[in-house]
Amino acid sequence: MAKKANSSNHCSFCGRSEQEVNLLISGMTGYICDMCTEQAHEIVNDSFKSSGKSDMDITLSTLPKPAQIKEFLDQYVIKQENAKRFLSVSVYNHYKRILQKNLKDEIEIEKSNIIMVGATGTGKTLLARTIAKLLHVPFTIVDATVLTEAGYVGEDIESILTRLLQVADYDVNAAERGIVFIDEIDKIARKSDNPSITRDVSGEGVQQGLLKLLEGSVVNVPPQGGRKHPEQRMIAVNTKNILFICGGAFDGIEKKIAQRLNTRVVGYAASNDKVNIDRNNLMKYITPLDLKSFGLIPEIIGRLPILTYLEPLDRDALLRILVEPKNSIIKQYQKLFEMDGVTLTFEQEAYEYIVDKAIEFKLGARGLRSIVEAIMIDAMFTLPSEEKKKLHVTHQYALQQLESSDHHHLRVA
Repeated sequence: MAKKANSSNHCSFCGRSEQEVNLLISGMTGYICDMCTEQAHEIVNDSFKSSGKSDMDITLSTLPKPAQIKEFLDQYVIKQENAKRFLSVSVYNHYKRILQKNLKDEIEIEKSNIIMVGATGTGKTLLARTIAKLLHVPFTIVDATVLTEAGYVGEDIESILTRLLQVADYDVNAAERGIVFIDEIDKIARKSDNPSITRDVSGEGVQQGLLKLLEGSVVNVPPQGGRKHPEQRMIAVNTKNILFICGGAFDGIEKKIAQRLNTRVVGYAASNDKVNIDRNNLMKYITPLDLKSFGLIPEIIGRLPILTYLEPLDRDALLRILVEPKNSIIKQYQKLFEMDGVTLTFEQEAYEYIVDKAIEFKLGARGLRSIVEAIMIDAMFTLPSEEKKKLHVTHQYALQQLESSDHHHLRVA
């Protein structure tokens, strides 16, 4: 194409004139157009990916130590010392495995997948979300309840890796050193110890499918998720260095633990065996045997070598959760009101009333948010339109607001 005679400035890379491009950027001795800039950006990105420079820039000296990881978790999660220590060590060791892999050492460190057991509202998912803020590796949370065997309504096992790939911006090298949190792992437990003539498509079959991910194998993953079909382009992902953290409420497992603890209670020695058992927190005695009794297959349990538990939250813990963490519920509402120029304060009796209601509804820490929302909804509706600049929530105000709202749906029978 002939250039116009009056075009004095041209792109130094492609030769297009100022009239032929949207934008011409001038430099010290030449020019570059917007199209060449976009191409250069793509070339640089591809170069970084192929050279491995997209991997995390971390060394053993800059690696956060387990105590530092736990210190970070302490800012957001109240109590659960046992789970935080196990999680901190697992993540630290995961980083070391990646570094050791880069050093081409002869001794291969095996990954330590972890399973966290605890009642609803004790903080399993919160721990996972909080640790994601600290990590320099791709991290995703998936829900096991949607997983079914291939060919049935629901999601294939491979959809777990699809989400990890999406988080890693389809950088396979980055995804292969990522961390996956599988929530509600107890929902894929075998429904019965007895084999059934009908297929348990969301139970044992899914556990068998998870095995190949947990133990480490090359899996063909559909890049956009959904069902596999022959025409679809697949991405091969090696799960050998992906750390899996599983969490589940395992509702009713306390009965299995109690049965096991009382197995030797026969005859005259019965009273002696029961002396030191903490009946209020049976979860601390959990073993892989209890997970097997609940319905997890032995192969899955063997590939989740680190088993930790979350303690039930007492009144004091719920009170601290309400106000202490960096992103506590009260601080979130204070920030919302602050954006409208309103100062929100609470009296101590109001906090205690909210906690008592959460205990009554048996929803753990998750119930606190619902209760505070019900108390604050009227104020959030009216105050942005008014001139009022302060709101002090008393016990009486909280009581009236909660009783006036139709909040019975929170109750757990």
